[in-house]
Amino acid sequence: MRIKMTTEEKSWVLYDVGNSAFVLVMVTAIMPIFFKDYAASSLPAAVSTANWGFANSTASLILALLAPILGAMADYRHRKKFFFLVFLAVGLCFNLALPAVREGQWLLCLVLFVLARVGWAGTIIFYDAFITDVTSHARMDTISSRGYAWGYIGSVIPFLAVIGLLLSAGMASGLPVVPTKIGFIVVALWWLAFSIPLVRNVRQIHYLPPSATPLHDSLARLVTTFRQIRRHRRAFLFLLAYFFYIDGVDTIITMSMAYGRDLGFGVTLLIAVLLFIQIVAFPFVLLYGRLAVRFSARTMLLAGIAVYGLVTFIAFLLPSITDMGMRTIAFWGVAFLVASSMGGIQALSRSCFGKLIPAEHSSEFFGFFNVFGKFAAITGPFLMGAVGRMTGDTRWGVLSILALFAIGAWLLSRVPEDDANLPANRVSS
Repeated sequence: MRIKMTTEEKSWVLYDVGNSAFVLVMVTAIMPIFFKDYAASSLPAAVSTANWGFANSTASLILALLAPILGAMADYRHRKKFFFLVFLAVGLCFNLALPAVREGQWLLCLVLFVLARVGWAGTIIFYDAFITDVTSHARMDTISSRGYAWGYIGSVIPFLAVIGLLLSAGMASGLPVVPTKIGFIVVALWWLAFSIPLVRNVRQIHYLPPSATPLHDSLARLVTTFRQIRRHRRAFLFLLAYFFYIDGVDTIITMSMAYGRDLGFGVTLLIAVLLFIQIVAFPFVLLYGRLAVRFSARTMLLAGIAVYGLVTFIAFLLPSITDMGMRTIAFWGVAFLVASSMGGIQALSRSCFGKLIPAEHSSEFFGFFNVFGKFAAITGPFLMGAVGRMTGDTRWGVLSILALFAIGAWLLSRVPEDDANLPANRVSS
């Protein structure tokens, strides 16, 4: 299915290109290693990994508490872009502050990182909500998939720039500090540059009439929405399933590099694997978007969850492989499986939910969407960190994630096939 994207759709997709650099470098690849090897160099491996998990859980908790109110307030005219810009400024400023961290300042590093991640995650609430403004119901799966797909490819460019800085300084003994900090600045500038098209070209088409007391009215609407959950039963049932399976996905994304270090893999190998995942994910996200049109988004989501369940089980077995050559091969196999489904699950979750909600309340409902996602992101890393801390072995924390995928798949299977794909006004409660 070939479609020509509008200016608004292209601008919306480009923000995925920009913000994905933060996810790749600051959340997944370089920052976790920088934290463990530099900022938290004095801490035991299991403790620093657990603290990294706790920090990510804290960032998610902050957004989870703010998202419903902010989402409801953003449904008024011009408010969606205003809140987007506020969180963009917060994320960029604290991202640019991270190079000030010195060796051993693990607490300062985590505080700055948490605030930067809160800013990034805050923009995603309103960015996701803009999908109802930039495209039609029929094109939503395709446009959402393209956002994630181009986000993976686009984030590779600043990632390679950062890797070039690191390699030029030498990585035999770990990450070189000064080039790593320069890399953090590169990420912020890339993120800013690809935010400009959305700011200039995307408008809030669906909105509520102005209110003299927007905060009071927003809180009242939240209460009303909760009281009328039965009217939105399909959306909330989907959110419950999403809570569990995205918990597992986010935990693997967030904790994979730290776990890789615990397994004895070098920085160079981990970076190469991550680059491989970003490149391979691109065609698979587009494939998920096309197959969703043919087989339904729910079917493809269940397929992706099954793949992630397999990933979790293999990751648990990795420490049992004593031969480092075989362990490395198995790790590359896990990387391929992650790449095959990571973006597809995220993209189709966003578009599937977008088709289940009233467009004029998109920010409010995507506030709930992010609340469920953020609370899920709290429990997964915390669960993995806590179990790993108690047992002294991170692999048992990894195994605990398998239950999240099983529960999520079961709940998603209870969402009727038609509910996941029909427009909101065609499905009765």
